[in-house]
Amino acid sequence: MNKIKLTLLILVLGFTYGKAQDQLIVNTQGRKTVSLNGTWNYIIDPYETGFFDYRFKERKENDPGAFWNKPVITKKTDWTEHDYKEPYTIEVPGDWNSQDPIFKYYEGTVWYQRTFDKPEVETNESVFLYFGAVNYEAHVYLNGKKLGMHKGGFTPFNFKIPAELLKDTGNYLVVHVNNKRYADEVPTLNTDWWNYGGITRDVKLVITPKEFIQQYHIQLNQSQDIAKAKKKKKFQISGWVKLNASTSEEIVSVSIPELKIQQDFTVTGDSVKIDFEVKKLKLWSTENPKLYDVEISFKEHSISDKIGFRKVEVAGTKILLNGKQIFLRGICTHEEISSDQRRATSKEDARKLFASVKDLHANMVRLAHYPHNEYMTRMADSLGILLWTEIPVYWTIDFKNPAVLAKAENQLQEMITRDRNRASIIIWSVGNETPVSDARTKFMSTLVKDAKKLDNTRLIAAALEVGYNKNVNFVDDPLGEYTDIIALNEYLGWYGATPDACETAEWEIKYNKPFFISETGAGAKGGFHDDKEMRFSEEYQQWYYEEQIKMFKKQFPESFSGVAPWVLYDFRSPKRNNPTYQEGYNRKGLIDDKDHKKLAFYTLMEYYKELENEE
Repeated sequence: MNKIKLTLLILVLGFTYGKAQDQLIVNTQGRKTVSLNGTWNYIIDPYETGFFDYRFKERKENDPGAFWNKPVITKKTDWTEHDYKEPYTIEVPGDWNSQDPIFKYYEGTVWYQRTFDKPEVETNESVFLYFGAVNYEAHVYLNGKKLGMHKGGFTPFNFKIPAELLKDTGNYLVVHVNNKRYADEVPTLNTDWWNYGGITRDVKLVITPKEFIQQYHIQLNQSQDIAKAKKKKKFQISGWVKLNASTSEEIVSVSIPELKIQQDFTVTGDSVKIDFEVKKLKLWSTENPKLYDVEISFKEHSISDKIGFRKVEVAGTKILLNGKQIFLRGICTHEEISSDQRRATSKEDARKLFASVKDLHANMVRLAHYPHNEYMTRMADSLGILLWTEIPVYWTIDFKNPAVLAKAENQLQEMITRDRNRASIIIWSVGNETPVSDARTKFMSTLVKDAKKLDNTRLIAAALEVGYNKNVNFVDDPLGEYTDIIALNEYLGWYGATPDACETAEWEIKYNKPFFISETGAGAKGGFHDDKEMRFSEEYQQWYYEEQIKMFKKQFPESFSGVAPWVLYDFRSPKRNNPTYQEGYNRKGLIDDKDHKKLAFYTLMEYYKELENEE
């Protein structure tokens, strides 16, 4: 590819994705909204008939054969080959795979449709259409007009609805959803989780003033000496507020009523930096997840949020939270309700997952392998559970393709934009188990640098590669030069050995940074019992955890700062096809798909209790 073509490609990608990022509205919970959740109609369209004509060219806007247009039938001779009617209905939010057997393995296009009436809107207000997530590619149409397109299955997006397009009644909304996997997408073709398709998160109308607060970042200033701040009981809060449009010499106010704080800042342009001092601040922590009501005001518009203030940092080989060393007693989880074989979508689902985390006595969750829904991150704030959240740069991404890098950067920015005010998130991760090469390290290190520019109040990580040589495990992945911690996935005792291999294992870490096990685990079919040497028995999995814990205590370096075993619940994966033990499930869960806690759950729970008592 010559330089001119490459430059044009990057410019096109920057426009396609960057524009959506700049317009993303945060904290929709704190705004005036109308829910569009509920029952929608659908058409399954594996041949893309509604999108392309018979010459396989994208249909024109007013084409009656386009599935975004409402069929008009006034007489018997009128012709149409599509319509949205009963019994073809589907619930939103939700994946399509779990709602009808016809969808179980389906990958392709499904058209979603519903109507809605115009909400109550003042003359000085605008209406945006907001999606929490659609997997993977979404084209959105309203009353026959295309509002826009978005790629990325786990991050939010929104489009402004032109005032002249919005009718008083019967607004005809259509979403073209496609979850096909491609080599040049993020994630790529090969993953180890179920490719749930559909509108998987909340859909809503967001009603705003013409000029409004669009995004903001309000956090504890990370450059201050936390010990001195505690001693003086004076803390510095800093960040910024971004408006949806430029203004001149206007006031943005930030208030924290409980602390009797109100600060005014003059904004010229579309954003303003904020910085002010507070006294007697209670810092957010796992023991005391204190959240403050924070209100931001601009002209007649105000928005409220609940924000915790804390400092996370690395000091040599230690992870510090508010100046105190912390050990991450973690667990990994997918965004799935295993017992229902579906994507997790609601506050109730988040409550169920975190209840199991609490039962385990964990203080940290790795949200794998993509950003989870906003109910998860907000509930973690209120429960005092630390989070690692990542983008799905997974395994065999096309690291030499600049278009793929642009897609990964877009998802990284949307993830950080949505959740940058969540105190629970202490780690942004840029990927998982990516094979070492020069192209890969350049790709991944670019993402690390991007994350640091977007947000300097968290640690940046990735699940790195491990080199094995007999009993010595080398951790020298070149990406470790760029990340704040050295995180890696190890399965010593499951792949290629038995758990007693941990007894003689040695570990050599190249980097003088905190060392974190981001995955470890063994499979077990819930309820299957046998001798501990029998793979897929609960006894084997328990033996695996017993040997791992012994290794953690005896052979691991002083830099060992935490572990997040794989995984909390069994989860669905088309890669796992053992007909006796797996049946389409990854069985490394500590809890099975019937909500049965396996023996290993209690083994890890006792280890975490022991660590908790030592704190």
